[in-house]
Amino acid sequence: MADFGDGTRCVHGGQAAPEPGAPLSHGPVFAAPYHLGGGDFYGRAGNPGWRALEEAIGELDGGRCVLLPSGMAAISTLLRSVLRAGDSLILPSDGYYATRQLVRDEFAELSLDVREIPTAGPWDDGVFDGVRLVLLETPSNPGLDVCDIAALAERAHAAGALVAVDNTTATPLGQRPLELGADIVVASDTKALAGHSDLLMGHVSVRDEDLAERLVRARTLSGAIPGPFETWLVHRSMATLDLRLARQAENAAALSEALREHPAVSGLRWPGMAADPAHELARRQMRRWGGVLRFELAGAGAVEEFVRRSRLVVAATSFGGLHTTADRRSQWGDPVPEGFVRLSAGCEDTADLVADVVQALG
Repeated sequence: MADFGDGTRCVHGGQAAPEPGAPLSHGPVFAAPYHLGGGDFYGRAGNPGWRALEEAIGELDGGRCVLLPSGMAAISTLLRSVLRAGDSLILPSDGYYATRQLVRDEFAELSLDVREIPTAGPWDDGVFDGVRLVLLETPSNPGLDVCDIAALAERAHAAGALVAVDNTTATPLGQRPLELGADIVVASDTKALAGHSDLLMGHVSVRDEDLAERLVRARTLSGAIPGPFETWLVHRSMATLDLRLARQAENAAALSEALREHPAVSGLRWPGMAADPAHELARRQMRRWGGVLRFELAGAGAVEEFVRRSRLVVAATSFGGLHTTADRRSQWGDPVPEGFVRLSAGCEDTADLVADVVQALG
C-alpha cells in the first residue's frame, strides 16, 4: 500500500480483503497450541494477529517489523541480539532514562564501553570509532532535541557501526529513520500508535532479514511475546493514528503559541515551532509534527498547582494518548529541573484545551 496516504495505510494496513459474509475486521486469535500440520504450532512462536500488526507497522516504517510486549522489551531484545561482551555502545545522555538504567544494571556483565552523548551533540571526530551500535533518539525524550539521522548514520556506517533510532516521539507517520539511512527503528507503541493509555506494546523494524530472524528467535526463546488481545487492540487503535496525530499536533501548535510569551513559562520547546532551535533540522527529516511539548515552571510546587487548577490536564507519565497529560520528569530520574514539564497534547477541542491551560497557569 506504499502508493496510498497515511490515513489509508493506517486504516487498511495488515487487513486482507474480507470474504463475503466474513467480518469486516479480524478479531484476536487466542491459542496456545495449534492443530499441527499448518504454519503455526505454538503460541509462543507465532500468532496471526502478530503478523497482521507487524505487516501494518512494517509498511509504515519501511522495513520488517518484529512485535514485542513493551517498548523496553523492544530495546532490551535489540541490545541482547546485537551486542557482545566488550562491545562499544553509544546512548543518548538526554534520552529515555530507563534505557540507560537497563544498560547499567542489566548489561553490566558484558563490560560494555558505553559512550553517552547528548542528542544535539557535540558529535566529535572519532566518536564512532570501534562502536558496534549507535542508539539515537530524535526528538529526544523528554528534552525534544533533534539530531541529523542521515548525517550521523553515514558517519557511523563509515566506522562500521549499526544505527538504531528510537522513533517513539516522532511516530512512524512523523519520521521514517530507515529511509534516512538508519538500520533499525525501535519504538514504544504504548504511546501514540496504540494511543489510548490502556496497554503496553513495542516493536523493532529492520531491513536486514538476518537481524529480523535473530530478533524473532530472541522473542521466542525469551518468551517476551505480546498478548493476542493487546495485539488486536493496538491494530484496532492504529486505524485512527493519522486522525489522532493531526489533532494532537494542532493542539501542540496552539499551546506553543499561547505559552511562548507566558510569564510563568520558560524553556518552551516544540520542534514544530518556527522559533525552536531544532525546527529547521526537524523540518528536513520529519514528515509531520507530534503532540509532545516541554516547558519549565518555577518548581515542583508550581507544577502541582498547575495540574490542580486544570480541568483537562491530568498528571500522568507516558504520552501520545487521547487525554492531555503533564509529567514532571525530574521525579523519574531525568536530569532536568524540578519544574520541567513534558506535556502531551491530547485530542480535546483546541480552544477548550488552550483556555484551560492558560487559566491553570494563572
